[in-house]
Amino acid sequence: MSSIAAQFVRRGRKIVAIGRNYSEHIKELGNTRPKEPFFFLKPTTSYVSSGGKIEIPRGIIAHHEVELGFVIGKGGRQISPETAESHIAGYALAIDMTARNMQDEVKKKGLPWSAVKGFDTFTPIGAFIPKSTILDPHDLRLSLKINGITKQNGTTADMIFRIPRLIEHISSIMTLEEGDLVLTGTPSGVGPVAPGDKVECTLADSNGKILDAIDFMAIPRTGGYLFKP
Repeated sequence: MSSIAAQFVRRGRKIVAIGRNYSEHIKELGNTRPKEPFFFLKPTTSYVSSGGKIEIPRGIIAHHEVELGFVIGKGGRQISPETAESHIAGYALAIDMTARNMQDEVKKKGLPWSAVKGFDTFTPIGAFIPKSTILDPHDLRLSLKINGITKQNGTTADMIFRIPRLIEHISSIMTLEEGDLVLTGTPSGVGPVAPGDKVECTLADSNGKILDAIDFMAIPRTGGYLFKP
């Protein structure tokens, strides 16, 4: 076991987030289905561990996107799909928080998404789950509740591009390193998180066994960036 991988929140160097990897989520946002995996980067400073606070920046409409993440245990570049699994150390339950109104504006202008996805606390994260715990990462249930009401409830079986293909694609562009987290996309049901909301997520196997559960409170961010459309 790579100690870096098991401590990825403190020691990992990057977060690679896959976009548009679930058909129903693509439809709900009116986006185009990608012909190959599409990804963006998030800073590791956006991590906040379960029990922490999600800070909602001033002027931002923040949306939740619950996701399965996998943690790289053995680095590499130009990794084949056939050997991809050997590069995974484990998994994690995560939320890819998104400044949706800001994203809408920058997309119109053809500008990058770094700020949209990169605010402090915009990657709420669960515990490291060793690879041996999960027999099939493409047969898991992701769910998210806001104030006790289910908003997202999907299965990783619906991924358009599966994990070996994601590893192949990312590593054909940039080296994957020990402790990197790859977020694999979100099912449908994304929506707003407002200050005062309680956010709860679970990751379960095909038998309903809970593999991880995380919770956060949303609070207003004091100071910092103010979004003005």
